[in-house]
Amino acid sequence: MTATYDAIVIGGGPSGATTAGLLAKAGHNVLVLEKEQFPRYHIGESLIPGLNAVVDELGVRETIDAAGFTRKAGISLLWGAEHKLWSIAFGESGPYDYTWQVKRAEFDLLLLEHARKLGAMVIEHASVREVLTTDGRATGVTYTIGRGTEPIRAEARCIVDASGQSKILAREFGLVEVHDDLKNLAVWTYYQGGDRLPDELSGNILVENHPDGWLWVIPLSDGTQSVGFVGPNDRIAEDTRPSLELLESKIATSREAKKLLRNATQVAGCRTAKDWSYTCSRFFGPGYLMVGDAAAFIDPLFSTGVTLAMKGASSAAATVSAMLQEPDREEEFAQAYDEGLREFLGNVLSFVRFFYDASKDVEAYWAKAKDLIDPIGWMTARDDFIIMVSGLNAELAVMQPHHDAAPEGVAEGRLASSRNKGVEWANVESVTR
Repeated sequence: MTATYDAIVIGGGPSGATTAGLLAKAGHNVLVLEKEQFPRYHIGESLIPGLNAVVDELGVRETIDAAGFTRKAGISLLWGAEHKLWSIAFGESGPYDYTWQVKRAEFDLLLLEHARKLGAMVIEHASVREVLTTDGRATGVTYTIGRGTEPIRAEARCIVDASGQSKILAREFGLVEVHDDLKNLAVWTYYQGGDRLPDELSGNILVENHPDGWLWVIPLSDGTQSVGFVGPNDRIAEDTRPSLELLESKIATSREAKKLLRNATQVAGCRTAKDWSYTCSRFFGPGYLMVGDAAAFIDPLFSTGVTLAMKGASSAAATVSAMLQEPDREEEFAQAYDEGLREFLGNVLSFVRFFYDASKDVEAYWAKAKDLIDPIGWMTARDDFIIMVSGLNAELAVMQPHHDAAPEGVAEGRLASSRNKGVEWANVESVTR
């Protein structure tokens, strides 16, 4: 017997849980197929305020706050020609004073459980075996649960690929395009104890330029710190030392990271990841959309991963809902989704590439942000920089298609004016002209 749904979402991470939750909230019948059992480990612990609007759209802010995650009020950087430590506070330019540093196992479980509460059917340990097509259109999937070998068939009017770096549909249709200039490798572990940045900076992520790449230090709520190094894959591949020894050598030759870790103890094994930056040549096709890491992944220099996943999921949910209501406009809606997400990703990618040159004056980074998101100068260059690294540039006009067709349950909060809930952005006269 074949079960039929309005939408099938492949993957239960932040993009999948958000897409499914918003669709279920709007009254759609949604199936989520997650290959793992939550909670499960995942890197990407440092969030940015760009996802806060989607958190409000889901109605999950109080739950996140109650979880006790470290509040992240800004970013501290040792970057630029002057080689000085400098910081920005999110509240300087934007509607949100903070976001969170999270343990992804806990955060992702929280989102998936919330999607269930909103009405999505979530099946864990579910491995997609085949994408079903009819006349070139994706119409469903087959999957197995746990160690089961008998495929289960499910059909839907729309398939959403939120399978992360598995990229199920992108691989199926040959859509993955790797960014060769960002073929980096990351190595990271966890320390307990040590120091934090002082006073109001204590919840900030530290991003420190290093002659061979850059380091991060993220303070977590249980007293541990996530610590990692990122550098060019080919250069690091030449270093034959074990991963931990390599990481320790980068910390030892840092300036600020080693201060924070001076009295810390390593409390976890070392992990690595490489060659991760890519964008799919398109984010939709007949009967399907791709979202989150299944659509693209940008170098993690500005901690954009979860924000791209959840902001893209908000747009994907509105798109799918609109397509379900007006199937004759499916191509129009899907194209708008593709264009909005691609524009936002393009801005982030351009800025990351520019910022990787650490020899520039700090003001040059601010000016680049202005060129990308505010060329006619509504805001100061510093404000533009803060909005860019906060992931809030999409609140301006990007990624807000077709809310005319989406039902109220999905469209709510999609316009920048309503997302800000009437609160003026600090130092910004208007972001919605």
